[in-house]
Amino acid sequence: MSKYKTLILATAVASLGGFLFGYDTGVINGTQLYFTEYFELNPTEHGWAVSSALLGCLIGALSAGYFSQKLGRKVSLVISALLFTLSALGSGAATSLTFLSISRIIGGIGVGIASLTAPMYIAELSPSSKRGQMVSFYQLAIVVGILIVFLATYFIGGGVSSNIMEGSDVHTYNVEKGWRMMFWSELIPCLMFLALLIPVPKSPRWLVMKDRGKEALEILLRIVPDKKEAHEEFLEIKKSIASELSQTSTSIWSKGMPFIVFIGVMLSIFQQVTGINAILYYGSEIFNKALGYGPEDALKQQILLGTVNLIFTFVAILTVDKWGRKPLLIVGTLGMTLGIGIMGWTIYTNNLGVLSLVGLLGFIASFAMSMGPIVWVMLSEIFPNRIRSTAMAIAVGAQWLANMVVQWLFPIVNEGQVNQEGFNGALPYFLFAGMGVLTILFVLKFIPETKGYSLEEMEEIFTGKKIVSKDYKLPPPPQGSEASHDKVA
Repeated sequence: MSKYKTLILATAVASLGGFLFGYDTGVINGTQLYFTEYFELNPTEHGWAVSSALLGCLIGALSAGYFSQKLGRKVSLVISALLFTLSALGSGAATSLTFLSISRIIGGIGVGIASLTAPMYIAELSPSSKRGQMVSFYQLAIVVGILIVFLATYFIGGGVSSNIMEGSDVHTYNVEKGWRMMFWSELIPCLMFLALLIPVPKSPRWLVMKDRGKEALEILLRIVPDKKEAHEEFLEIKKSIASELSQTSTSIWSKGMPFIVFIGVMLSIFQQVTGINAILYYGSEIFNKALGYGPEDALKQQILLGTVNLIFTFVAILTVDKWGRKPLLIVGTLGMTLGIGIMGWTIYTNNLGVLSLVGLLGFIASFAMSMGPIVWVMLSEIFPNRIRSTAMAIAVGAQWLANMVVQWLFPIVNEGQVNQEGFNGALPYFLFAGMGVLTILFVLKFIPETKGYSLEEMEEIFTGKKIVSKDYKLPPPPQGSEASHDKVA
């Protein structure tokens, strides 16, 4: 992979957006154990405090299409890094639920922009033979962020405070100060992301759409080791964009486009309603109340979830370009359904123990090798060039809207009378298992295999429409392009 040095470096930097996505997801998991008590929140307020960032994510995802189209993928990522930084500062300094919620919404806008722009940017840089693997690194960065913040919140909420307080009440310390330190710990990766974005190249596809072909070719010659392949990639991009421009209109309402957008929206919704972020956002609450762990012990158990999540993400990275997208989606979603169903059954029958933990970890492992990375891969590759920004904004916006609804309703349903008296606390997990069954049926019927196809061929896969072929004269290689082949612009 050393010959793909520039591609790997750019992917690693862009993936820091995913790292912060994961960090932001995980930090609310640990902090909500304490700020809920600090602000004396009721279940509805608790749900809003946790889900408020997701309103920002929805706003960010819907606006990211405009920013990425007008300003470019790279500038959009810079904007997201600035918003992450403001959110981390404000969340840790919050003096009320309103202050906290506004800060979380600001961070959510950053997450929404990054969640659309980063995988799209990576996909547009990557050759088709490496695209699935490269975009999967975005999901890897998310789960690494989740694991690191689980370690950080445990260290801050257990290790550091224990030493500082010299045996005093650690829980009281966390309620008063510890949760603020947990939020502020996000400032370190925020500032790193902002600094490292400066040298990464711009998207060649965006440059071609802006009639900046020479710059696009220069970047392709840096990121694609084979010069002939780089020129062919450049020609294919120009053909695709010229074909779309030659049509009377190119929008999400053009012939064949609504179906592709529908696929993206439904994949996004199913990724959320199968329950992953309820587990990741409220995991400490689940360990605390449903599985009987104390608050500080619950923080420790989150590290186990994060580790399993990380390990099985590597399964997806190693297999997505070999086995394909569809088989991983089917096998993984089946595992998710079984895992969350087993956990729900042990709660319903009040047989909590090792089997409950196995079910929960099986759910996390199955998600990590399927719905987690594969949905991001497919969202980054299924949309034609000219509608990619708009279509991804709609699909990712739907994802965040579904996420917000699930997170807001989870504590309400979980603590509701029907769940507690009729299902012994298991109702949310049975609902997630039911959504898993629907997801499998949807994938079997509607999802084609996209492994190995270029971004310019995706439209033909979904609509059967042939891409217009014309003769183009390539511009001459930019001066000094060979010498700068392995240097990040």
